[in-house]
Amino acid sequence: MASGSSSSSNGDSKRQRTLPVPKGVAELKTFTPDSSIASDVIPSVNFGERANGRQPDMIVLHYTGMPDVEGAIAQLCTAGTEVSAHYIVLEDGRIVQCVPESKRAWHAGVSAWAGEDDINSCSIGVEIVNRGHDWGYPDFPLRQIAAVIALCRGIMLRRKVPSHRVLGHSDVAPARKKDPGEKFPWHSLANSGVGHWVQPAPITRGTALKLGAISDDVSNMQAAFRRYGYNIPTNGKFDGATMEVVTAFQRHFRPERVDGIADQSTMATLHALLASLPPDAAAPAAVASK
Repeated sequence: MASGSSSSSNGDSKRQRTLPVPKGVAELKTFTPDSSIASDVIPSVNFGERANGRQPDMIVLHYTGMPDVEGAIAQLCTAGTEVSAHYIVLEDGRIVQCVPESKRAWHAGVSAWAGEDDINSCSIGVEIVNRGHDWGYPDFPLRQIAAVIALCRGIMLRRKVPSHRVLGHSDVAPARKKDPGEKFPWHSLANSGVGHWVQPAPITRGTALKLGAISDDVSNMQAAFRRYGYNIPTNGKFDGATMEVVTAFQRHFRPERVDGIADQSTMATLHALLASLPPDAAAPAAVASK
């Protein structure tokens, strides 16, 4: 059963536990891990070729969102589930590779970022073992986060992934996903050179944009989120899709309060992130939609 505890003698005993290999997978041909810190390979049958030879320049982080690691590995590796990831990071810090980085894993689903809508072809998918919001959402153990950082640093070097293209599943699919969620320590990753981050602006009282608002201010806000990379219409209407994007942004960049309201703290944090992007990094803003 997955656990939210950090390193301990119990964690050391977990480290020695044999990984559960799903039926039908043990016979698959294995491969040499791309990462030198991957301790195991459990091949998944769920992968394909990257579209048009697209080379990955993005990392998408997920949580497994299942009650135990056995179920998570089976889900990601067994034929018929239609899902997979390149890597799984266990709570004890072990890293399992399931799909070669050169191949297209099926981790992002219907998703979009910075004008691209085949996120699986342009990304490396990393699943982090955590029960997720539906199963109690425990904290991420320190040992596990250290492993995620080390893994991502290696991928970023090998694949020339810029920091602002290390994202959460909820960033690229805000209408469907919450992972890795507001408990995920993005600030710790950024302190180690993984991901884009600024100190969130303090939450204060003041004007805010919320569901139902219709104005040029809403259109300008949507355009700012779009420049950062979020797939959002610029129609001037604070609709459900806009609220989902604001919520996803808060989960990642302003986790102290996740409410889908574009308050001054949220907007100040967004503009600070935009200001700190490399000059050629901002996504093009869309023309206003009807």
